Amino acid sequence: MANASGFFTHPTVSGSRISKRVVLCSSVDEHASSPSPSQYRPPRLVPRGCKLIGSGSAVPSLLISNDDLAKIVDTNDEWIATRTGIRNRRVVVSGKDSLVGLAVEAATKALEMAEVVPEDIDLILMSTSTPDDLFGAAPQIQKALGCTKNPLAYDITAACSGFVLGLVSAACHIRGGGFKNVLVIGADSLSRFVDWTDRGTCILFGDAAGAVVVQACDIEDDGLFSFDVHSDGDGRRHLNASIKESQTDGALSSNGSVLGDFPPKRSSYSCIQMNGKEVFRFAVKSVPQSIESALQKAGLPASSIDWLLLHQANQRIIDSVATRLQFPPERVISNLANYGNTSAASIPLALDEAVRSGKVKPGHTIAASGFGAGLTWGSAIIRWR
Repeated sequence: MANASGFFTHPTVSGSRISKRVVLCSSVDEHASSPSPSQYRPPRLVPRGCKLIGSGSAVPSLLISNDDLAKIVDTNDEWIATRTGIRNRRVVVSGKDSLVGLAVEAATKALEMAEVVPEDIDLILMSTSTPDDLFGAAPQIQKALGCTKNPLAYDITAACSGFVLGLVSAACHIRGGGFKNVLVIGADSLSRFVDWTDRGTCILFGDAAGAVVVQACDIEDDGLFSFDVHSDGDGRRHLNASIKESQTDGALSSNGSVLGDFPPKRSSYSCIQMNGKEVFRFAVKSVPQSIESALQKAGLPASSIDWLLLHQANQRIIDSVATRLQFPPERVISNLANYGNTSAASIPLALDEAVRSGKVKPGHTIAASGFGAGLTWGSAIIRWR
């Protein structure tokens, strides 16, 4: 199995410059002639890199403050802010917003920054655990963007780690499949699955979308240096939103069943169930290890990283991870106070705001890490543009 390291290039540091040693990176030579069956040879492999060239984000219009929550649950602004760092969050309102709409808005902004038109998109990856349709949202985004060449579009379900896994997938498609422009979107509307009477969870979550354009480039310009990704299904007991059967099914009368338990009852998903203490322990232990592993695979010291960008789950988690990695606070990107935990959207949303504010500049190197339900976690060492 290919290791989860970015698997293609290992940058090494020489003075203040980052150079890259090619380990494995391939695409088909588009100019090679087609041999006859009897003369067939495997296509020549060509080193190929990929880089992030555009970002965008979108949030719902409805803002819910801590004071607003205090009106429906036993809490207050100080209690929430002290424990989480969150003061506001945005929430999708039925009839006014949709997850697809937010994703399309974020994607459009990313394409505009990248100066890539929808017709040139080869692939759309929608990282979400809360699609508007059970069968996925990516094809709807493809249609809404006006991608006339019908590029492949599919969803990735990995909750708060989804965006990092989207970057991994984009790199694989570009380096191994010959794709040129890949749109990676992280978008979630967890407010649909929050118990708004449970102050332990309802204070945490918000809705948003973020997107980046990942483009093929010469190997010398590669900007996705390494990845480190993991899962542990045993941790599901600490964070989940499980399927549940309806207590009653109005579609069938009591004598409508023909085979005892068949037809099955309609199903839905429970509200988010979370053991906050265990999730905190998992994050502050696993995330630093993952980032250190990604740095080692990239051949980079922590001192070469300009920004630390973590999934925006809880400010205490962000601070604890930064402390363990000895990252100074001024080099940590955080917009948690304004949006709460937006799941797969949190990393691209924070990245886009940092780019547009001028904080993240071309050439800056970022250590990004997502972690959450599954349990799934992963890190990426990337360079902006």
